[in-house]
Amino acid sequence: MSKITTGKANPAASWRAISVKQSLVFQARLARRAVRRLAQMIRHRQRFSPPRLSLAGAPIFFANSFPKSGTHLLTQVMSGFPKIGPAVDSGLPAIVTFLGDTGRQRTEDEILGDFRRLLPGDISYGHVHALPGAIQFLCQPGVIAYFILRDPRDVAVSHVHYVSEMAQHHIHARYYRETLTSFEQRLNASIAGAAAIALPDIRQRFDPFMGWLDRSEVLTLRYEDFIADVRAQVKRVLDHALQRGFTLAGRSAPEQRTYESAIQTLLDCIDPQRSPTFRSGKTGGWRSAFSEEHKRLFKETTGDLLVRLGYEKDANW
Repeated sequence: MSKITTGKANPAASWRAISVKQSLVFQARLARRAVRRLAQMIRHRQRFSPPRLSLAGAPIFFANSFPKSGTHLLTQVMSGFPKIGPAVDSGLPAIVTFLGDTGRQRTEDEILGDFRRLLPGDISYGHVHALPGAIQFLCQPGVIAYFILRDPRDVAVSHVHYVSEMAQHHIHARYYRETLTSFEQRLNASIAGAAAIALPDIRQRFDPFMGWLDRSEVLTLRYEDFIADVRAQVKRVLDHALQRGFTLAGRSAPEQRTYESAIQTLLDCIDPQRSPTFRSGKTGGWRSAFSEEHKRLFKETTGDLLVRLGYEKDANW
């Protein structure tokens, strides 16, 4: 009698196939980075004395953020640096503490491995907790680091929309779409957490990032400040880079003109079509989304978080 085939997938084989695909994609990213680096080396070779084909000495850029806090906006600004000086879009995956598709928390060694893969002039981004090794790496000379945050109330609302409407492969997407049947329930989960999916409350999710606020080597930015005066914030981004070792191209032009031109180049890289919240020019969307119960739950859950971040003076909001 012939053996009946059940047709069930082999998990181990499936995982190997995924791993092979991921490896090939990553190798392709490394190859594209090499091409971009060569182009930048050729472009800036005359800036060295004597002229040389190298980016040695160029600082590494890293744009860090709390998830759903203006990551795309900051990375768009960062994408302008290769146009104004020796910098390269690494094109490498985001460096993260948690994997969005599995929810697994990565080890500090894994995260540091990602950082060590960055080369002089590389621009990268991610969501990294203020771990000792990460602090040591990002605060060392030759690294230009930023941390952008946003009102946690708006973050909670954005998290609901992202997980339930956009991120189909997110580990929590199915729970948000199928188990939680209303926006109110989903917002409750984004604020207070959900034990069923091991989602911590928003205070617990913020706390591991708080250490970045105490580091003068890392420029802290607020999403709301970009909405209020985008040019002033882009100027802060550029000034921080210059203070940390970045040099502008085109020094043959008057220095002030080169500086103003660099600011405009960074501004021009902001694409409102890929930053819908920024395009709306509004902050505080939580006001129309929060019920009185949501306000009570948020205050109970987060304690003095809003005061510590400078979004409120006290709990009377």
